[in-house]
Amino acid sequence: GRLAPGLRSFHVGGPPEASTEANVSHGKEKQASVELPLHWSEWQLLDSILPTGGFAHSFGLEAAIQARLISSPDDLRTYVIHILENTGSLLLPFVCTATTSPDLETWHKLDRMLDATLTNEVSRKASTAQGSALLRVAASVFTEVPSLKKMREISLNFGDVAFHHAPLFGIICGLLGLHRGTSQRAYMFITLRDIISAATRLNLVGPLGAAVLQHQIAFVAEAMLKKWKDRAVEEACQTSPLLDTVQGCHAYLFSRLFCS
Repeated sequence: GRLAPGLRSFHVGGPPEASTEANVSHGKEKQASVELPLHWSEWQLLDSILPTGGFAHSFGLEAAIQARLISSPDDLRTYVIHILENTGSLLLPFVCTATTSPDLETWHKLDRMLDATLTNEVSRKASTAQGSALLRVAASVFTEVPSLKKMREISLNFGDVAFHHAPLFGIICGLLGLHRGTSQRAYMFITLRDIISAATRLNLVGPLGAAVLQHQIAFVAEAMLKKWKDRAVEEACQTSPLLDTVQGCHAYLFSRLFCS
């Protein structure tokens, strides 16, 4: 039947404290609804389905196999760990700085610095190819951040921007609202993901073994992240120069599956 007047008035208006809680709850829901699209964009940035060209590169793994530096699962694990160490020491500073200051001036400065730092022509071309593809895709997909399209158009008109991947990844993370710690962890993750994917396609490990290996090395990657995160670009360095040399030999391979 019908509610008693007292109950009806309670449900409609409620006591003052209940009304305050309802307003706070509504405010939280409204805030969450505003932030939700950015969260989805953050996850999409890490999705392998995003066509940024990362799977076209093996980080020198293919050259290392033909040079007989990798002939066992233990060799593969060691190689992946060295790649992550090199990524942390050399590239995380660029990701960190770009995430903290995601503006055009910072990006162009970091892009020039990284272009001068990378002495390996193969890795330099891989970095610029992936970076250019990443910005093109991001400007088309993440339309909630219109500055991405503007930054790309301005940079294309300059003609002297290399579009290196690490600074651009940091810029996009910063504009999407990621914390610098999250952006650096994300960069380590996509590096680990892509090199293990390359190992799978090179028949070094099966799909299930690749998943197990990725999970195991994730603990090592986290330790490396803590070691190298939040450093200035002036501290960027190579920790495994042999890998840089091996990757530079990729262009001389008679038969190859990957671009680098």
